[in-house]
Parts: sequence; structure tokens; C-alpha cells
Amino acid sequence: MMVKEGYRVWMAILGLYLGAVIPLYAQMTESSESKKEALWKKIAPYFSPPQGFQDKQDMLRPLTVFYNGDTLHTAKDWPKRQLEIKKRWDSLMGNWPTLLQRQKLSIIDTKEKESHFEYQVKFYWTPTEETTGYLLVPKTKGKKPAVITVFYEPETAIGKGKPNRDFALQLTKRGFVTLSIGTTAASERKEFSLFYPSIEDAQVQPLSMLAYAAANAYYALAKFPEVLPDKIGIMGHSFGGKWAMFASCLFDRFACAVWSDPGILFQHDRESINYWEPWYLGYHPKPWRKRGLITADNPAYGLYPELVKNGYNLHELHALMAPRPFLVLGGAEDPPARWHALNRIVTIDKMLGYDNRVAMHNRPTHEPNNEANEIAYSFFEYFLK
Repeated sequence: MMVKEGYRVWMAILGLYLGAVIPLYAQMTESSESKKEALWKKIAPYFSPPQGFQDKQDMLRPLTVFYNGDTLHTAKDWPKRQLEIKKRWDSLMGNWPTLLQRQKLSIIDTKEKESHFEYQVKFYWTPTEETTGYLLVPKTKGKKPAVITVFYEPETAIGKGKPNRDFALQLTKRGFVTLSIGTTAASERKEFSLFYPSIEDAQVQPLSMLAYAAANAYYALAKFPEVLPDKIGIMGHSFGGKWAMFASCLFDRFACAVWSDPGILFQHDRESINYWEPWYLGYHPKPWRKRGLITADNPAYGLYPELVKNGYNLHELHALMAPRPFLVLGGAEDPPARWHALNRIVTIDKMLGYDNRVAMHNRPTHEPNNEANEIAYSFFEYFLK
């Protein structure tokens, strides 16, 4: 009798517990789903081209044709084509050194803010060079998604630079761990980039080397105890947009990416879409060409003119994202007509069975603004949280 009575008591307690927990769980689930629906409603319009740009493509090299001329027919063949593109661009730009997968961020200073901790950190981003950046960690408990931000220096993204570029700070306020890095010393020297093994004899195109550095930043950040390693994105504006684009395309551990007005295709009449410069894809030993547009008196050197001559363009790198999601925050350098190239990636995603993986928001100027940034933050919340 005592056993049966004890059983009844425990069943009653269990019933009370489940009666409280199940509705609470349902309420939390409903709240989570409602928030995701609200986020999607905010960003959904940017996954469709505006009127006049649907289904249109440009005259770029076909993505579904192998370099030997064979045509890709099924989704099953796409990984082979992606690997071919990756190997071809690696061979053109220079193969990376071995990735530094085992290092951790070293904390050199700590500041407590109202909503987060600000750590100054260092790590090796090339085999021979350490860099210093900022790790921002929300005070909330548990593992969190993360975003790496890239720019000329790491201070701007944490709120110590021009307005509307404080990407790391704003994302941290939304619950993300963020790591802000930048090429401070090189920018001060007007060299901007990374040159490996030396600036006198770089064996990897500098923009690809920046992507390599971001990949090493990923491995260091992924080992931080509060970070979800499979939920790490990357974001940058202008110079940082180029950096974020190359990093996310060339390194597939980034779950998603935001590229703010980098110039997502080669274009010779726009001075800011300057992939020909020696700190991007036109490396040549010093003395460097005079900065500016390509002219007969000021030609481009190195890899860049060879890429153009042989029909390469950046849509091939975009294809390495498929089916990972990415958002282009287009400004003066990336107008709505860029959908002609982005539609190619949409077609690939559909072939792979995915919708809503390619988005573009447009603004009239190169400068970031509140509206564009809010779309970017919502994009990361939707895909990483």
C-alpha cells in the first residue's frame, strides 16, 4: 500500500511538473517561431530581384560548364565543379600556407561594458605574423553564434570610428560573439594588405592572403568556449567587403556572409572596384603603379590583367558559396543590375534544392546606413540563431 501511495504521489508531482513545463515549452517555441517569422518578413523582399532584373543574366562565363567545355547536367556533379573552380582560382592566386587550426585567442586586456565584455586579443593570422583585434562577448549565458568583422583596422567595428560601421558592437548587442580584425599596420603604411612570405616576393595574391587570415581567425574564434563553431559568419564594408567576400567564398566553414558594397564583379570604370591594385589581385614588386584607374600610362600588372584577358570574373567565386546564404549590401559600386550575376547563383541553389540563399539590398551611396545595417543584422539573426 505504501508503495502504491508513493507511486501516486510521484505521478501527481510529475503531472503538475508536466502541466507547467509543456505549456511553457509550447509558449517558448511559439515565441521563437514568431520571432523567426518576423525576421523573415523583414529580410524576405531582398531575396527577389526588383522588377526588370528577374531571371536576367549577363555574358559572364557559364557556371554550369567545366573549364574543358563539358556541361554539368545534375546537382550530383556540382561538388566536382565547385572543386574545379576552387582549385583553378587557388592555382591562379597562389596556394595558401597550411591553415593554423590549433591556436586559441590570447586575451591581453579586458574591459567590462554594460551589456558585454570587450577583450583585446591576439592570434597568428599568418604563419609568421600575429595580429591584435577585439573580441566582444555578450553577458548572456550559453553558447552563441558569432560574426567576424574585417576592415582597415579593428576599432571601427567596435564603435570607435565613422558612424554606421560599428558592425561588431551592434551584433554583440543582439547576442552575437564578435571578433573585429583589421590591417592596422599595413594600412598606416598605405600597403593595406598581407604579403606572404614578404612584400618583396609575395607568393599569394594579397586579397587571397586576407581570406587566409580570416580563415585562421575562424579557427581561433571557434575554440572560444561560448561560440557555436558551426554558426560563424563574416561581414565587411568596402575594403572589408572585398575581404569578407573572398574569405567566405574561399573558406567554406563560414556559415553565411554579408558583403557591403565591395564591387562584386570586375569593372574598369569605377575607381573603387580596384581589384587591379597591388594590394588586391594585381600584386607586383615595388615600386607600385600609381593608384587609380587603369590607363595606357598607368597599366595594371601581375595577375589581374591575365584574369580579365582569360575571361575570369568574380561570379565564379560567388558560386563557391552555394548553397550557403549571403547578402550583398549594394551601394554606389553594386547597383541592382548586379542581380544579372547573382541570378546565376540563384539558379545553382535551385538546382541543389535550395531557395532564398542569395539576397541584395540597395542604397544610393557607398556609405552604409541604418536601413542597410538593420537588414544585415536581421540576416545574421535569421540564419545563425
